[in-house]
Amino acid sequence: MAISSKGFERRSDPGRELKVLLYSHDTFGLGHLRRCRAISGALSASHDGLSALIITGSPVAGRFTFPKRVDYVRLPGVTKRVDGSYVSDKLGLDIDETTTLRSGLIRSLVEQFVPDLIIVDKEPTGFRGELLPALEWLRENTHTKLVLGLRDILDGPDLLAEEWERKGGIDAVEKFYDEIWIYGL
Repeated sequence: MAISSKGFERRSDPGRELKVLLYSHDTFGLGHLRRCRAISGALSASHDGLSALIITGSPVAGRFTFPKRVDYVRLPGVTKRVDGSYVSDKLGLDIDETTTLRSGLIRSLVEQFVPDLIIVDKEPTGFRGELLPALEWLRENTHTKLVLGLRDILDGPDLLAEEWERKGGIDAVEKFYDEIWIYGL
C-alpha cells in the first residue's frame, strides 16, 4: 500500500514527526478495525517518524497486535440490538449518555494529539454524530487534513442516500472533509 504524505506535512514545525489519527466507530464486526490497522501500518512503515492513533469502539481491539508506532484508544462499547437500536455495551448509561461520553473522549483525544491527518472510516459524522464536536474544533483551530475513507462497495444507492441524508453525511463531507479515499482492489 503506497500512501503519499504530500499535503499533510506539519506546516508550523517541519522537523516534527507526523501524527495520524484514524477513527473507526466499530459497533460490531472487525472490518473497520482491520482496515484502520492496515492503513496505519502502511503509513508508519513507509514514513519514518510517523505515529498513528486509532480510535475504535471495537470490543476486541485489545486482542490484536498493532504495528510499530501505532496505538489505539478504545471507546466505551455499544451493541446493536435485533431491532436496529443501540445500547451501551457495559456501562449503565442510556445510548444518548454513552454517545455523549464517546464524543467528549474523541474531542479530547483530537485536542491533545493534534493530528496532521485524520482518516475517518465510513461514517462522516461518526456513530450517532459523535465526531461532529471534534470536526468543528479541528476546522476552527487546526490545519489538520480530513479524509473520509470508504469501501468500494457500500450498500445500495437508495439505501445509502437515505442513510446519509438522515445522518447529515453529505453536509458533513462538504463542510469538513478535504478528500475522500475509496478502498478497493
